[in-house]
Amino acid sequence: MHRFDYSFLKTASFPADIVSKASRIESMRGRGEFVIRSHPAVVSDMEAAARVMSMRESNAIEGIVTSDDRLVGIATGSTAPRGHSESEIAGYRDVLDIIHSRHDALSVDERTILRLFSVMGAQSDGPTGYKIRDNAIVDVHEDGTRSVRFRPVTAAETPMAMEQLVLAYGEARDDMGINNLLLIPCFILDFLCIHPFIDGNERMSRLLTLLLLYQEGYDVGKYVSVEARISATRDRYYEALSASSKGWHENGSDYIPFISYMLGVLMMCYREFDSRFRAIEGSRMGKMDRVREMVLNSVLPVSKTDLSSMMPDVSVTTIEAVLGEMVREGVVRKVGGNRNARYIRASDEVWP
Repeated sequence: MHRFDYSFLKTASFPADIVSKASRIESMRGRGEFVIRSHPAVVSDMEAAARVMSMRESNAIEGIVTSDDRLVGIATGSTAPRGHSESEIAGYRDVLDIIHSRHDALSVDERTILRLFSVMGAQSDGPTGYKIRDNAIVDVHEDGTRSVRFRPVTAAETPMAMEQLVLAYGEARDDMGINNLLLIPCFILDFLCIHPFIDGNERMSRLLTLLLLYQEGYDVGKYVSVEARISATRDRYYEALSASSKGWHENGSDYIPFISYMLGVLMMCYREFDSRFRAIEGSRMGKMDRVREMVLNSVLPVSKTDLSSMMPDVSVTTIEAVLGEMVREGVVRKVGGNRNARYIRASDEVWP
């Protein structure tokens, strides 16, 4: 069985990009804490929008989708979920709400993880415990053939592996010589390599990422969706996960690629937070200019629904007019069509 030991974080020599990202995150976190204290009304609107984006994007990675209109209704509780996909989305919402409101009261242990997993699947009558049969992570190729990308821990070994995981995390988290910002991606990687459930492992990993980050004071995910950032860079996510999981069963895995990827995600979320705040804070600007600034400052594609949630005082008609003009000018491009269309800057995105 894999040995869960994070003591290497005390002595490892990290690449310059990881050191730089960690330093910039700490700096931006201080700025974010000031904004949250000083402008509660502004961040309240950002929180509502991020919640919807998290529900949408984390589920969409797994092919669980619904229309934006129904998604917003499910998020607010005004629309009852219809069908399996919407029940899955509602379950994700319920866990997200628990983490947002009660993260400080939750322990990182098996009981909590199992309870959150049970809540996530409650509305879709999903399983409530660890897997009872072995599973595999399978790639489906263009020609329809399949291949095993990774074989997780067996069902028989899963309870012991999860016990060791949470014990090792608790010990490392309390070690003053370990940077917990670097520890969190290691925990998430190990959780994904265990793959303790028959279904829902990756969605649970994203929820656990938020929980661990919030507990350590990195709560930007309340205001800018971490899940949306992962969805937008999913190719890099899977590349980092694959690189770090090689040799995992033999205790030869390299956590560095996954740590670097997750720090990049978090850093971009803090950048997004700062950019969105500056756009929203500029309330003296005209409404059309505010819409333009919001779209141009977003590092993720945004829909009309997203923009309306971020700027509730701006009419949908105004948002549509500005988006149409920006597309004609060539400063943004449209992704998708009809009611689920999203808009992103025409310039290429730079990944840190």
